[in-house]
Amino acid sequence: MNIIYINKGEAREMPELVATIGFFDGVHRGHRFLIDRVIEEAQRSGMSSAVITFDRHPREVLQTDYQPDLLSTLDEKLLLLSKTHVDNTVVLHFDASMAALTAHDFMRDVLQGQLKVRKLIIGYDNRFGHNRSEGFDDYVRYGKELGIEVIRADAFLPDDVRVSSSVIRTCLREGRVEEANRLLGYDYTIESRIVSGYQNGRKMGFPTANLDVTRCQQLLPASGVYAVLVRLKDSVGWKRGMMNIGHRPTFNGTTTSMEVNLFNFSGDLYGQELLVSFISKIRDERKFDSIDALAEQLQHDKVQINKLFDTTYHIDDNLINIQ
Repeated sequence: MNIIYINKGEAREMPELVATIGFFDGVHRGHRFLIDRVIEEAQRSGMSSAVITFDRHPREVLQTDYQPDLLSTLDEKLLLLSKTHVDNTVVLHFDASMAALTAHDFMRDVLQGQLKVRKLIIGYDNRFGHNRSEGFDDYVRYGKELGIEVIRADAFLPDDVRVSSSVIRTCLREGRVEEANRLLGYDYTIESRIVSGYQNGRKMGFPTANLDVTRCQQLLPASGVYAVLVRLKDSVGWKRGMMNIGHRPTFNGTTTSMEVNLFNFSGDLYGQELLVSFISKIRDERKFDSIDALAEQLQHDKVQINKLFDTTYHIDDNLINIQ
């Protein structure tokens, strides 16, 4: 896959393209269904296929105080897109001048003028252009003027369930990670750096790697205890573990923390980048009457998580986990 970074107005030699456009946060099953349609049409037309996306969430430009709850960072999104076998991913620098473009001007200046898009396949509910005020019929009309055939893709509704980034975010916020993973087509994965922690887990026999919440650029699932797979960013092997997201109520904590206990591991991980894939929520976070009671519960949690991995979950089922 070619990755092409382009600023508005920048000249670039491009092949004729069959393309789709969107933010593609998470590159979920619905996105991949649309991209497969683009690839098929490009092969049929003898042209190159392309996904056109942006280097930042448009609302970050339109609302300076907006903090998007991302499913994937830009680097992770590009990695996931590379697994779709699309020929090109075009990353547009989204700024105020691009935000001001009407759909017609965007199609004329960027899609036709810069990128040589000849066929544009639109997601069934996708809108673009200033204020997203225009729709599919407008795009078709502009396309006829500009020499761009505009095609609407079918909706992707497995089991009559709408697959969208917003639905997946809702699942994660409610702790329904297994449902989120089904819609994504892979296990939801976050990345952050390991920082010094409170050392309470070590005292109970469950040493934890504490992740920097402020460094994580992605949406955190709901508070609770999760079965996870973990690996260091620069390694290849995934390890079983359990993660707690929450406020550590047994220790009267007041801020959100992410602590992960890696099974059958010893060593100093401080300062390293860690990837955590969420497999299943085991239970809600709650306050225990004593540290001993919490330690006993953690032992039960570990047994339950190992049973899940031994009997139910197979890492091969994770279709395109971030590598």
